[in-house]
Amino acid sequence: MLRKPRHNRLLPALAALPLALVAALAGQEARASGFQLQENDAVGMGRAYAGASAAPGDCAVVANNPAAMTEFNVSCLQADVTAINFGTHFHGSGTDALGRPISGDSGGNGGTTLPVPAFHYILPVAGQFALGASLDVPYGFQTEYNDRWMGRYQAQKTKLQSPALTFAGAWKISDEFSIGASVIAQRTSATLQQAINLGTILMGPTNGQLLPQEADGRGTLKGNDWAWGFGLGLLWKPTDADRIGLNFHSQIDHHISGNAKFEIPSNVLPLFNGAFTNTRGDTSINTPSVTSASWWHTMDERWSFGVDVSYTHWSSFKNLVVTYANPAQAPYNSPAIFDFKSTWYGSIGGDYRLNDQWTLRGGLAYDQTPTVDAHRDPRIPDGSRRWLALGVGYKVSDTLRFDASYAHLFVSNGRVNDTAATFDNLNGYFKSYGNLFAVSGQFMF
Repeated sequence: MLRKPRHNRLLPALAALPLALVAALAGQEARASGFQLQENDAVGMGRAYAGASAAPGDCAVVANNPAAMTEFNVSCLQADVTAINFGTHFHGSGTDALGRPISGDSGGNGGTTLPVPAFHYILPVAGQFALGASLDVPYGFQTEYNDRWMGRYQAQKTKLQSPALTFAGAWKISDEFSIGASVIAQRTSATLQQAINLGTILMGPTNGQLLPQEADGRGTLKGNDWAWGFGLGLLWKPTDADRIGLNFHSQIDHHISGNAKFEIPSNVLPLFNGAFTNTRGDTSINTPSVTSASWWHTMDERWSFGVDVSYTHWSSFKNLVVTYANPAQAPYNSPAIFDFKSTWYGSIGGDYRLNDQWTLRGGLAYDQTPTVDAHRDPRIPDGSRRWLALGVGYKVSDTLRFDASYAHLFVSNGRVNDTAATFDNLNGYFKSYGNLFAVSGQFMF
């Protein structure tokens, strides 16, 4: 006769899927560390976002430094779209709870290509004031591996989108100083999918009639939440040739509520006494605060350049606990440890004005990852990045211009030694890369 499953065997597997949700929410960046997206501006991307909070003539300051909106004397409407091509390939091996090799391949290319849109609008008011609004996607990514790959018990598919609406205002205190503030409404939605090694969970209760990899299930979790944050900005022009911008984006606290769907073989489902049935899971997480400082210097009518330094307070995210609606699963809550580290982003870049119509851009950047080897997993195979960016702008008239940019991201290998909730180990590294291509149109009226 089959014995009832033991609680200590069920505990990790029941926690796995909802914890995967918050793991994905916690670590997502493309310009900044971990798949947090700054790709809201084709002009800025062409110089690796050097001077992003201070450089003139860019409507994206609604999101990047609201104080700089006061530099516009006429209304500005700008639309951007960035194609993010991210690729990642696993190199290594996997073993199950008995130390046997896990069947399956290396997962193929776990990356994808996704478009990221952005829209910005600035309205000057009474000379000294300005209002603005923007829609962008500050967080978002997707990874998807082959269903039967050796890391399927850690991850199969992960998709996250966090569009945000920003409403901003600015006041020009004097010719040298402007201040600004914004309110941010951010909606985060996520879809997570992974296999569950039921054979491991039932190996003891069935006296070895089932072994690891012999009874796979699948779990899918979808969750979303609206949350609010704020931004603060300062623009200082100490000389006619220099501009210094400071921008602060607050931490945003999310209470994620998700629906968990389990696909379990019918012959083993009764053994779980009500667990592994469709239910809800809730947890609280935060997306970190970001502080940026930019300097922009105009050398002459042709040359200008800038730098940018940003600090992301990822260390605020240490661990989390998931609460289940299903009473059969609630006793099995357990904390997940992430221990992220705060990160720095630094860039240098500039513009060269060929003539009244054409402008060339270029930039270099270095971007740290918040992930650490001890806790990195296949959903976010992140590594530190080195940027090489190029851009070009064409001014059709005094009111209309178009810009295009390209950036390649050289990503450090992401070392993984990750043990799934069912004691399946994935050991190796991810070799990743990124390509970004952006276009924008700006209309002044």
